[in-house]
Amino acid sequence: MNEQLNQLKQHIQTSNKKGFFLLIALLFLAIAISNLPAIREASSRVGDRELPIYCVQTDKKQIALSFDAAWGNEDTKDILDILAKHDVKVTFFMTGGWVESYPEDVKAIYAAGHDLGNHSENHKDMPTLSNEQQKEELMKVHNKVKELTGYEMFLFRPPYGSYNNNLILNAKDCGYYTIQWDVDSLDWKNYGVESIIKTVTQHKHLGNGSIILCHNGAKYTAQALDEMITILKDAGYEFVPISELIIRDNYHMDHEGRQIPD
Repeated sequence: MNEQLNQLKQHIQTSNKKGFFLLIALLFLAIAISNLPAIREASSRVGDRELPIYCVQTDKKQIALSFDAAWGNEDTKDILDILAKHDVKVTFFMTGGWVESYPEDVKAIYAAGHDLGNHSENHKDMPTLSNEQQKEELMKVHNKVKELTGYEMFLFRPPYGSYNNNLILNAKDCGYYTIQWDVDSLDWKNYGVESIIKTVTQHKHLGNGSIILCHNGAKYTAQALDEMITILKDAGYEFVPISELIIRDNYHMDHEGRQIPD
């Protein structure tokens, strides 16, 4: 009988020790979890508005140059040659009509290592369309580019820079980041070569993380490009495509459309 009592006593003591160590382990686990940084979902919402990415907050002196391609292609080869000369990679946002008209240019842009971006199928004012029509505008050109190159686009620039909450969310549903700009070259106004260079290189918003808007097919853009890139490189800027500039996850936006890492 005494032996059985001793065995029971030892069992209780062993169980108590295990319980004590388990309690200590759980306590340390709770402390560790409480000290983990808070994880925030990537969000483009500021207040009640969904915003596209106008620029990116970064300590790196990086900027992104982009071209909207919706009309002609007379200067495409010259632009690609100048970009190759400076070893600069950029982002081309293309409409479905442009892709259909100039498939070899699309292939050449992709082969040169530049981003392929979506500029909608028909260059319509997207907020005036239904949700279904907005997605159709995105996916038609998406599928054309994929068929041509095998590339799955994920960067979208709305025609005319026009957007609303629905468009940002519908683009997200289609796998797209919506991209604007904070430096407009105004090349589409055909003010001349010097105007484009000065407008970009002396722009009040130019800085780390800026996205520059130019246009393929504009009258003076190709002529201004070489000097514009040279001046910006001399100022210490590194050109990266938008796909490398933006933050993919764990970010939020400020009221200016600046993407900020969490």
